Amino acid sequence: MRVRTLPATLHNRPDRIAPAVAELAAELLASGARVAVGYADCGSYGALDEVCDRLGVARLRGLHCYDVLGGSAMLRRVLARQPGTYLLTDYLVRSFRHTVLAGLGLDRHPELWPDYFGHYRQLVWLAQRRDPELDAAAAEIAAMFGLPLRVIDVGVGGLERELARLLRGPE
Repeated sequence: MRVRTLPATLHNRPDRIAPAVAELAAELLASGARVAVGYADCGSYGALDEVCDRLGVARLRGLHCYDVLGGSAMLRRVLARQPGTYLLTDYLVRSFRHTVLAGLGLDRHPELWPDYFGHYRQLVWLAQRRDPELDAAAAEIAAMFGLPLRVIDVGVGGLERELARLLRGPE
């Protein structure tokens, strides 16, 4: 198996995910590779499914990576319990300054913070693999928001199951 990646910052512009996936997947399919897409819908509002259907490739199930990691039922419960929940993954905890702050221009325009994040009421970290460094970084992000941090240890089981399904091929 060979993994080909696309920039994670596409999540800041989800309208660009499907075209980027289409371009890479078409290139790989033309070379004779078997292709599976390691994205959930990720805010493409079905555009990614249209690409996958057209190219005959499968993607991770779910609306977003949070569904893949924690399961859609658990995620619905968390969001129903506290509307205004900002979700974090290990990746977002590690890369928050680059992916979120710089990616959204908040490093240059901190006055936009309330516009982007003023409606949130809590942070939930769907932790895959905790360590003291990530715990500290998550606490720092919560402090930036001025909000409580809830940690749910989800592990990597959901992701492993979805990846195994993709590798098995069509069902």
